Amino acid sequence: MSWDIAFLRGINLGKRQIKMAALAACLEASGYAEVRTILASGNIRFRHRGDSEATRIELESLIETQFGFKVGVIMRSEAQIRLMLAEHPFGALDPAADLTCHVLLFQAPLPTGLTLEGIAGHTEILRVDPREIYIAGYRQPNGRYTEGVDAVLKPLYARLGRDVLGTMRNWNTVQKVIP
Repeated sequence: MSWDIAFLRGINLGKRQIKMAALAACLEASGYAEVRTILASGNIRFRHRGDSEATRIELESLIETQFGFKVGVIMRSEAQIRLMLAEHPFGALDPAADLTCHVLLFQAPLPTGLTLEGIAGHTEILRVDPREIYIAGYRQPNGRYTEGVDAVLKPLYARLGRDVLGTMRNWNTVQKVIP
């Protein structure tokens, strides 16, 4: 049985706090095996027999029941994460550049032919895949890396609507979700 990975959207912000140990215990009590949380930003690896969409819905329900608020869940299989890693989406970037790499994960497929314009020297859109967008954020004079991401993604969200389920993760985090 392979791993499933759940990326939770919008937790540990403001009053939407979940302790990762409590989250793991909740999943284990519900029959999920080998549950491991990765960092404190809502990344969970586990083994579970079941359809990915059914598991996603079940996780959303479990979290809402246990913690008292709705959380969107974006699922990926171990094979999908391994493929993302193998394709080296950030491999063409200058290794000496002062930047940070992120992936925006969506639960549903994005519109075919979707393109986004980056901001030169600030926020670069490296690739748009069917359910992921790979983004590089360059260090700015104020020391921040991702301030321009909202401006770059604004046209995307205007096109997709507010109900689209997506969440962004640092590439270093994605690299840690598979043992």
